[in-house]
Amino acid sequence: MKIGKIHETILKRSVLNQIKHRRDEVLLGPAIGKNCSIIDLNGEDLLAVSTNPLKDIMNNTGILAVHKTVNNIASSGAEPIGITLSILLPEDTEESSLKVLIHDVDMVCKELNIEVFGVEAEVTKVVIKPVLTVTGVGRLKKSDIEKGLAAIPGQEIVMTKWVGLEGTAILAKAKEEELLSRYSAAFINGAKSMLDYISVLPEVKIANQVGVTSMHNVTEGGIFGALWELGAAFKVGLEVDLQKILLKQETVEICEYFDLNPYMLISGGCLLMVTDKANFLVESLREEGIEAAVIGRIKEGNDRLVKNNDELRFLEPSQSDELYKVI
Repeated sequence: MKIGKIHETILKRSVLNQIKHRRDEVLLGPAIGKNCSIIDLNGEDLLAVSTNPLKDIMNNTGILAVHKTVNNIASSGAEPIGITLSILLPEDTEESSLKVLIHDVDMVCKELNIEVFGVEAEVTKVVIKPVLTVTGVGRLKKSDIEKGLAAIPGQEIVMTKWVGLEGTAILAKAKEEELLSRYSAAFINGAKSMLDYISVLPEVKIANQVGVTSMHNVTEGGIFGALWELGAAFKVGLEVDLQKILLKQETVEICEYFDLNPYMLISGGCLLMVTDKANFLVESLREEGIEAAVIGRIKEGNDRLVKNNDELRFLEPSQSDELYKVI
């Protein structure tokens, strides 16, 4: 199998089809396009749970892993409250590296006002690079999930920030020396600083106030993969205008240098929202300094299309992220 997310066909056939629902408390289990499971505690209060592994692709592993998990929790409509960590380290790992990793994790948790519930760490021969798995927990009311699980034909799709945000920052840091042969240090630093926008909590807060019926955190597979997952999750079609998708020049340049498709590049920090109040939502986000745009709408049927002037492209299930072509 290819590196990255398992192909949707294999995921359905060999994973999802074998998992049976057994507990009434589990309102939402593993499914295509769903980043969280939802558990009913008492008929009113719910828990949202999300698990994400991240291998050591750069020094910011702890920061990225926590944000990815918390973003998934928040985009489910829940308030993140804490995480647990599972850390697998190769034999040659220095204690100082572990200390830096935990420092980064705790620093992010402090910024997000969440707790580290527990940590399990071990050295093993089965990994050649550190692997950090973060499991996050959030809380919400049953009324919140009942009004937040829909994508209805006629509704519009809003995106925040820029596609390729996370991937651009990763590439700028991991390949800095190579990129400096073509681009200025100021340009590379600008690309690396995109990681400062990795959290979606600010836009989730605004979205909840304005009103959305669903949110989807854009991660591996980029915005094309996320749009497919959004349609698959709600069994609807959609049409998006490529010219309206937000893209920073740093991403354009770096993707051209490595011959990558920016729309299929990991995009943590970018959030998709489905709403009846698209223009008002965009205005509200921009008032708070968050870039946003209406990029398309939900449609009847199963066709998931991207329009580029007079051309139409049919989206496909998520493929291996473009990042893995370089790192």
